[in-house]
Amino acid sequence: MINMVINPVAFQLGNLSIKWYGIIMAVAIVLAAWMSIEEGKKRQIISDDFIDLLLWAVPLGYVGARIYYVIFEWGYYSQHPDQIIAIWHGGIAIYGGLIAGLIVLLIFCYKRMLPPFLMLDIITPGVMAAQILGRWGNFVNQEAHGGPTTLHFLQSLHLPEFIIQQMKIGGTYYQPTFLYESFFNLIGLILILALRHRKHVFKQGEVFMTYLLWYSVVRFFVEGLRTDSLYAFGMIRVSQALSLVLFIATIILWIYRRKVVKPKWYLQGSGLKYPYTRD
Repeated sequence: MINMVINPVAFQLGNLSIKWYGIIMAVAIVLAAWMSIEEGKKRQIISDDFIDLLLWAVPLGYVGARIYYVIFEWGYYSQHPDQIIAIWHGGIAIYGGLIAGLIVLLIFCYKRMLPPFLMLDIITPGVMAAQILGRWGNFVNQEAHGGPTTLHFLQSLHLPEFIIQQMKIGGTYYQPTFLYESFFNLIGLILILALRHRKHVFKQGEVFMTYLLWYSVVRFFVEGLRTDSLYAFGMIRVSQALSLVLFIATIILWIYRRKVVKPKWYLQGSGLKYPYTRD
């Protein structure tokens, strides 16, 4: 069998190593921005708003992802404080990035006088696409995988040979949890894209809430297979607990908004005049 393990370094620029992970994440960010801008045009939101949001949300999202990781690995970082900012050594958590990104978006919408639930609906498919693509960065780095498995099991999934070989780490085959999460999120993205422009399906905010419901379920089960989970109290997988809380909270919010708030249908747009100006 030919060894097909992928080198995490794509190419060198002098002493600088350009890694596939960075390239994949950059493409994922550009894809998310493009998808949001294109949908924003249909919802009367100008492209400059999405570019400005991106410039704040991406770097602060990475900061949030790092803070989240450090909090739940405080036993190590309290003894090695010099490593807290060493993000280049790894150690970020997607939930931390999503939480930070949500906070940035809410503040941004308040400052720009934009409807936050509509903005969340617009950017949600792009965020999902970025997550789907970004997991392949974990694949190249041979990280965020599941527990040990067998060659026979991986072959029974009818996976391409390059995936099977990349899942052989230190002589042991591992569960490709990156692929499970990427695949099921792709199904969720296809469903959202197929339904969001149908009349009387989603009210404002419900594209975003559908994503929360879908991702929390996918992450709950995938997290149970992973070997690098963050733990609280030494026994609770943090991402599983957060997924459960998100799922329940989203259902409550969905019912509350339908029964009490009664928001506009998503296809009614933002109510803003396009193009628009602000003081």
